[in-house]
Amino acid sequence: MWNNGLLDLSVWQLVAVTLAMTHITIVSVTVYLHRYSAHRSLELNAGLKHFFRFWLWLTTAQNTREWTAIHRKHHAKCETADDPHSPVVKGLSTVLRKGAELYRAEAENPETLRIYGKNCPEDWIERNLYSRYPRLGVMIMGVIDLALFGVIGITVWAIQMMWIPVWAAGVVNGLGHAVGYRNFECRDAATNLVPWGILIGGEELHNNHHTYPNSAKLSVKRWEFDMGWAWIKLFCWLRLAKVQRVAPIAHRVEGKGHVDMDTAMAILNNRFQIMAQYRKLVIAPLVAQELAKADASVRHQFRRAKRLLSRETSLLDDKHQVRIQSMLEHSQALKVIYEKRLALQQIWARTSSNGHDMLAAIKEWVHEAEASGIQSLRDFADQLKTYSLRPQHA
Repeated sequence: MWNNGLLDLSVWQLVAVTLAMTHITIVSVTVYLHRYSAHRSLELNAGLKHFFRFWLWLTTAQNTREWTAIHRKHHAKCETADDPHSPVVKGLSTVLRKGAELYRAEAENPETLRIYGKNCPEDWIERNLYSRYPRLGVMIMGVIDLALFGVIGITVWAIQMMWIPVWAAGVVNGLGHAVGYRNFECRDAATNLVPWGILIGGEELHNNHHTYPNSAKLSVKRWEFDMGWAWIKLFCWLRLAKVQRVAPIAHRVEGKGHVDMDTAMAILNNRFQIMAQYRKLVIAPLVAQELAKADASVRHQFRRAKRLLSRETSLLDDKHQVRIQSMLEHSQALKVIYEKRLALQQIWARTSSNGHDMLAAIKEWVHEAEASGIQSLRDFADQLKTYSLRPQHA
């Protein structure tokens, strides 16, 4: 019967098929557009790449070059006035409500496409079909949905059309820079969101991605789930993909008690993980200790102290700075560990281009930490000595 379409599916079958089709769209975005095209963190089989291009043409009208260029610009200009969709600059409400419009406006900027859209498909089918008739694909998809599912196919088609604007443009680009948790203090406001893994394909692990943008794997913690990575592993097993880069692994050599060039390079490579360890092993216990002995009249000064003392300084506003200074005035120990945290970060910002200068600076930092009289800081300095580029000495 025409009303039910050629497949004549039940309600639950329709839900399952709709979710399956939207999931293919998410996989196309996260694996092909994002991790392959924008960041080149993996290579894909030519046939698989073309399937993703074709599917995205049918379900999103998105162009590979436009998407890639906009995303690369987002990373290059993150949280500035030139960021195409920063909720920090444009406001969360604007990005949530108008994410698709922001994307469309930036896609019409020829300078964005020229500067950031390099190495994208320019073959015959791209020039003569996908780019020339971007809306033809979604119209064909609408006809297919109507034929397969009947009248309800209009709803199926509408969900397909809304899926990326809502989840990617709205949730990831909006909420992913406003709410959630941060494993790493990268230089922008990117956060991780849970538990959207299956619906967004791993894109919700936005803080991890902004910390290691060229990693094909977005999950870092053992309990984090990256659905896109699961698909990449399957494609690798089928020999349809090859991973090029993942986030560095922080190796430690037990018993190593000195800082050498291998240590310095390992600290540079794993600096975000090391600063996360500093928050966990130095800042958190000392804040708890100071809070326990603080007088009731000043205890409110230590509210959210762990978060503020470990926060990326460029993301602190004036109110945060005032609160931090007030905490440091009440605790000499917190003042020491905060200044040592900033000093450690300054080492790779100032000396990363010269390995010998960085080695000397790290040795000096370790020496000062050991002489600080703060046990958690001394323990952390001892841990720094054990870092290595390799799991064990050759």
